[in-house]
Amino acid sequence: MSATPEPERRTGAGEGTVLAFDFGTQKIGVAVGNTTIRLAHPLTTIRSDATAVRFAAIAALLDEWKPDALVVGRPMHADGVAHEMTARAERFARQLEGRFGLPVARVDERLTTRAAGSALVASGVRGRERKAAQDEVAAQIILQAYLDDPVGSATTVAAEVPHAPA
Repeated sequence: MSATPEPERRTGAGEGTVLAFDFGTQKIGVAVGNTTIRLAHPLTTIRSDATAVRFAAIAALLDEWKPDALVVGRPMHADGVAHEMTARAERFARQLEGRFGLPVARVDERLTTRAAGSALVASGVRGRERKAAQDEVAAQIILQAYLDDPVGSATTVAAEVPHAPA
């Protein structure tokens, strides 16, 4: 019998740590995952509209977690049409590539914020706590979609409610 080879990762990254970002103009949700166990966890939310502050926080996270690849959520209208935030998120992804020299995958993030809010409510998280955690849980959903699709054939992040955040 011959074994079927594993599909190659879409970013060219090997087995290891991946950080994902749910980009926003005021906040960036961050999640961490691993390509070996294929499981994503919410990590933190970077709260600043200052580019220098954002990239300093990202640099600190990269230094701590030493990821092999990054993932950025790509916002789209429900019908798949790009809009202003699509262009901003794409620019952010290119900046990450340029500043840190890591491969950056893009994942369709439609409905992830809504799914994150639903997951937090289902977990009993309400009010300010829910609002504070929503972006990092959205990043977790984006990253989980990436980890669940190693060859990058899926183009839409399912709006499924994930397990309760860790």
